[in-house]
Amino acid sequence: MTGASLQQVRSFGTLLADYRPLPGVADELLDGAGAIRQAWLPLLDHLSRLSPAEMQRRFSRGDQYLRDAGVYFRQYGEGAVAERDWPLSHIPVLIAESEWRTIAAGLAQRADLLEAVVADLYGENRLVAEGHLPASLIATSPEWLRPLVGVRPPSGHFLHFLAFEIGRGPDGTWWVLGDRTQAPSGAGFALENRVATARIFSEVFRQANVHRLAGFFRSFREALMSLRGDDGSRAGILTPGPWNETYYEHAYIARYLGLMLLEGEDLTVENGRLMVRTVAGLQPISVLWRRLDASWADPLDLNETSQLGTPGLVGAIRQGNVAMVNALGAGVLETRALLAFLPRICDALLGARLAMPNIATWWCGQPTELAHVKANAAQMTIAPALSTGLPFESDDMLALGGEVCRDTPDPFECWLDENAAGVVGQEAVTLSTTPVYEGGRLVPRPMSLRIFLARTATGWQAMPGGFARIGGSNDATAIAMRQGGAVADVWVVGEGPVAEDTMLARPSDPYIRNQPAFLPSRSADNLYWLGRYVERTEGIMRLVRAYHGRLAETGDPSVPLIATIARHLECYGVELERGIPTALLQTLSAAVNSASKIRDRFSVDGWMALTDLDKTARRMANTVTAGDDAARAFSILLRKVTGFSGLVHENMYRFTGWRFLTIGRSLERAHAMAGMLAAFADPQAPEGGFDLAIEVGDSTMTHRRRYSVTTTRETVVDLLALDAMNPRSILYQLTVIRDQANLLPAAQVHGQMSALSRAMLKVHTDLALQTPETLDTAELLRIGGEIAALSEGLSADYMS
Repeated sequence: MTGASLQQVRSFGTLLADYRPLPGVADELLDGAGAIRQAWLPLLDHLSRLSPAEMQRRFSRGDQYLRDAGVYFRQYGEGAVAERDWPLSHIPVLIAESEWRTIAAGLAQRADLLEAVVADLYGENRLVAEGHLPASLIATSPEWLRPLVGVRPPSGHFLHFLAFEIGRGPDGTWWVLGDRTQAPSGAGFALENRVATARIFSEVFRQANVHRLAGFFRSFREALMSLRGDDGSRAGILTPGPWNETYYEHAYIARYLGLMLLEGEDLTVENGRLMVRTVAGLQPISVLWRRLDASWADPLDLNETSQLGTPGLVGAIRQGNVAMVNALGAGVLETRALLAFLPRICDALLGARLAMPNIATWWCGQPTELAHVKANAAQMTIAPALSTGLPFESDDMLALGGEVCRDTPDPFECWLDENAAGVVGQEAVTLSTTPVYEGGRLVPRPMSLRIFLARTATGWQAMPGGFARIGGSNDATAIAMRQGGAVADVWVVGEGPVAEDTMLARPSDPYIRNQPAFLPSRSADNLYWLGRYVERTEGIMRLVRAYHGRLAETGDPSVPLIATIARHLECYGVELERGIPTALLQTLSAAVNSASKIRDRFSVDGWMALTDLDKTARRMANTVTAGDDAARAFSILLRKVTGFSGLVHENMYRFTGWRFLTIGRSLERAHAMAGMLAAFADPQAPEGGFDLAIEVGDSTMTHRRRYSVTTTRETVVDLLALDAMNPRSILYQLTVIRDQANLLPAAQVHGQMSALSRAMLKVHTDLALQTPETLDTAELLRIGGEIAALSEGLSADYMS
């Protein structure tokens, strides 16, 4: 480090006091001469003005945003699955715009090369025929899908969205460490990293000329929309489902781009066309951005054990009726051994050298040639390549040196390539370092970048930023999150003011009201049961609170009314040994599970309110005791559950999904009320049963205003069963169900009511014609049974 550079570093005080890049290792903060790169100066100046306490407060602000938004990664261990908090490294990685243009241009060339390669492998196959690629390398790859050979995508392109792992070597050169062509992950997480980091450094972010990300996504969305057919078909995202390790991102991107999030079971093939099962029947879809590995996409033509795919999907692709992003079979380009041949192929196909080189890789042919390889290396290890990061792709493996061949002058690593039965050698790479805030100072840690490219109307466009993986120590191999690694935002710093791009339409664009959204039957099912589970949770809470309130007064669980409450709760599987019953926690868990499957249709506030309720109940379960303590606890939980219900009612758009959520909630409330009145408004009910029904029905004040007499069976039944203006009454809820169901698709068939509409009208009319005198216990039980049967009819018509 020169004297001028040292003086420059010292000008930032203790912030850079211990910042010492490793010998022979490039650094993102300091250039080769040890001077601070120009792009970092505004951020460093800002950081140097913050006290350690203020720095931690800002970091906590970003972490809190990520927790509130529900950002997580799913980590699979031995027999267990855990959801971990998102490990944001709060200091972003900064790259100057001039350097970024070089990176983007190099990767755009590589994207064109990969497009040419995959088009050849599924087309003319000249690369193998002319000796540019070994036949065994392709033929033995499980990602080379024979059923797709000869199939040309309707868009004319196999690749539309790519990711590249890149790292800077000791000489400052950027190298490609790996290509992601199967179903690249991370773009959505990059957006969340940006939101969190911009909140942490809001002042400097506005002034540092950081390029925005929204324009990239808007251009890609427009490109997806342009791939649709002219038959009114839609575009969607195909996800493996909620148990996938990156499902959060799938839901986030679907919501951000306004696309349907679909699972394999949502789709079917009819007459060669891909259709979505919706509550309005089968609807066409012609564009799928898949986040599902190709082999699982169709159990008929590909992996027959798959329960994630759609039978017949490959057939629809063969007929040119589906544009798949990326094309099935594109994963063959991720074969590590292919890296060894790309420089020569680039020259043959593009007539140019690779603008951004690969990490040096050797293809050593079949395993029998291992002896030849050993003869040319002082030391060699046959082992899986060292993992470098996020749990995005199961084969996300790169050779990064580590313990392999450290003592050799030209170290490289070899392993058996699982995608081609041969030995692959790869030079070890020493990653560059980037600043991480630890102990009040910046320290260097190894990092690699994931950069995203999308095919747009004007060609390949690189996301101006990306996703950085940061090591948890100076060990370049420890950048996996499961090894203590972290992630960081990437700022591309412009040379002047940058456009504040957004996802909104440009002023010059014509106004177009989007088509009404399809509601997949699976989503309707989850919304319906979410409504039921939340309402059931509230009903159980009110009954359990009433039980413990009375237990606190008498201390005797054998008192007839208290014993009757306990027996009634047994219908819900509720045992009262614990202050917070296990059955209640299970019902809440079912609600959270239903909501988790429709995250693309659920607001962040709604999700936060529901998960907060769940966490609070589980926390209380460890401490709450029976009696007054439990009664007080349930008052807190009731405020939270009604807060969630109010949030949904006030803020959720009145689309078809809201109707299913509302019908589920109303049906559960009506059915539960019928059962409760049969138990506590029966003439033979124990003393205090009438008052209990009014209390659990949350209608005490209304009863006092409406009726001048004391509580009687007639007043209770009139208010809680027959009052059309009381939102707790059975009749009120049946009216809601009838009105919402009449607005569902196919409620009228050729001018006649559907069977479900007739059933709803019948039970509503039967109740409306009753009086408190005629609505005895037997009638309440009968009507309760008819209400329960409505659920079966609804499921048969819309959710099967």
